Amino acid sequence: MESILFQTSIIAAFVAGMVALFAPCCITFLLPVYLGSVFKEKEKVVLMTLIFGLGIFVTLFPAVVGISIASKLLFRYHDQVYYLGGVMLLLVSLITFFGLKLPMPHLPGRNSQKVDALSVFIMGIFSGITSACCAPVLIGILTFVFLSPNFFGATLIGAVYVLGMVTPLLLISLFLNGKIDKIKSFRKPVSIINFFGHSYTILMANVIASAIFFSTGIFTIVLNYQGKLSMTRGEVFTKMIQGAGTYVNTYVGSNIIVNLVFLAIISVFVYLIIKKA
Repeated sequence: MESILFQTSIIAAFVAGMVALFAPCCITFLLPVYLGSVFKEKEKVVLMTLIFGLGIFVTLFPAVVGISIASKLLFRYHDQVYYLGGVMLLLVSLITFFGLKLPMPHLPGRNSQKVDALSVFIMGIFSGITSACCAPVLIGILTFVFLSPNFFGATLIGAVYVLGMVTPLLLISLFLNGKIDKIKSFRKPVSIINFFGHSYTILMANVIASAIFFSTGIFTIVLNYQGKLSMTRGEVFTKMIQGAGTYVNTYVGSNIIVNLVFLAIISVFVYLIIKKA
């Protein structure tokens, strides 16, 4: 049965995904973008995190199902993607500072002043692109997916790997849910700026989010220029991700019962998160 479903432990894929999140070329972009989005939106944090994570999975899905051309393109345009990401964050920082909504499409009938699922999803997609351009993350997921004998196994392993990456964000969302919007200091107006005939009230939450986006954008551009986010720099972390997965796989990889129990546990976890959202 194990050879039909998957030939590597889903527990190993989950652990490797958690380790992959902390790859320097991944966490330096993905985590600040997520935290900035949390402070910017302030409401429905758990739901936003789920949609954010779904955007990451959709981006990595082509690699999950073994579309090699997608992987090659991500590697080829690695530097350009990070430069574009840095510039985008600087733009988002400016928009956030003035309390404007991102110039992204909105779902029909939704109030633009509330959390917009489609906008958050697009932010997740862009974060997923930068994560996929991170060699340790992409090589890590390909390592486990290529061990899967069929489409179902590859999809399952890939989904669990991405869930491992997103789980720390989900835990953060559970901690922050309902707290940010209730903190009065975050809703406190810091200043009022008149710009081209328009008056903008600057809130503390927007200042914090803007600062996160701005600093992340600058660091992304500078570190990418210095080559500190390059492919070769990720070799050590690639081995760390693969090593973590291999270590776990050594002990539980051949135990189908343990893997199915773990799959049931994380399924319940995701269900409870969705229910909470």
